[in-house]
Amino acid sequence: MAVPTPGRPVRGSRTGRPIMALLDLLGRRWALRIALRERCDGMSPSVLMQRLGELREAGIIELGTDGYAATAEGRSLLHALAPLKDWAERWVLRSARYRRRASRCSGDVRNKS
Repeated sequence: MAVPTPGRPVRGSRTGRPIMALLDLLGRRWALRIALRERCDGMSPSVLMQRLGELREAGIIELGTDGYAATAEGRSLLHALAPLKDWAERWVLRSARYRRRASRCSGDVRNKS
């Protein structure tokens, strides 16, 4: 599978718009976890090496003397993704509140029958 590149067709975009290429790259299994430096337990070594290579080719990470680290562009990307992470966390809270409210309402309907 080719590394998503702006200007070339990618999943979800025949034109390869830059945002679509980025979302294709980050949407690959384990890629975002690596970029966000979360634990990668359970990832096969071959998938890890493939994703690291893709993230390196995209300029998001680099291999230094102490291992892999985010490049300046990678840090900029993480900063840009922070509002999406915050939104997703608020979404979870809203969803949980909605489910609790819906559950209470459906319980009220059953009690009135």
